[in-house]
Amino acid sequence: MEFAELIKTPRVDNVVLHRPFYPAVEGTLCLTGHHLILSSRQDNTEELWLLHSNIDAIDKRFVGSLGTIIIKCKDFRIIQLDIPGMEECLNIASSIEALSTLDSVTLMYPFFYRPMFEVMEDGWHSFLPEQEFELYSSATSEWRLSYVNKEFAICPSYPPAVIVPSPSMMTLFGKWQPFDMGGASRY
Repeated sequence: MEFAELIKTPRVDNVVLHRPFYPAVEGTLCLTGHHLILSSRQDNTEELWLLHSNIDAIDKRFVGSLGTIIIKCKDFRIIQLDIPGMEECLNIASSIEALSTLDSVTLMYPFFYRPMFEVMEDGWHSFLPEQEFELYSSATSEWRLSYVNKEFAICPSYPPAVIVPSPSMMTLFGKWQPFDMGGASRY
C-alpha cells in the first residue's frame, strides 16, 4: 500500500494549533505516512510531531470557511487544529482517519523507520532466549524453553523461542487460562 493514496492534502499553511495550557501556534501542517507535523518555523517554538497510531478519535466542526479538527489522542491529549478552507479541512480529516486506522501491524512506523545514525548492534541478537535460559535453568526447574511460536503462528509480536512454565507449573495456570487468548496449553 502506498500512503500517498491516503493523503489527499499533504500540506496546509496558516493552521492554528490549540492545546490546553499552551499558547496557540500558527504554522504549516504536514501529513506524512506516519506523522502529523505542525511547525511554525520560528525559533523557540515547539513543533508537534504526532504519530497517526496515537490518534484515538477526531471530530470535525465548521464555521463559515474555517474548519476545526479536534484530535483525541490515546495518551489523553486533546489537540485542536483550525484549518482555513473547508475542502482542506475535510481532506486532512479523512486522511488522518484513514492513516490512524491501518489494519496491518507491518504498516506501522517501526517497520519503516530508518535511523540517521550507524547501528552499532543488531538488536535481534542482543537477547537470545536460549542463552538466557541457560543461565537460569541450573537454578530452577520450574521453567522450560518452548519453540511453539517458531513460525510466529501463535503470536506475531512474540519471538520464536519463549521461556514458559514447566508442565508441573501448568496446573497453577488453570485460574488465569480463561483470560489467555490461546490458552496455556498452547505451549
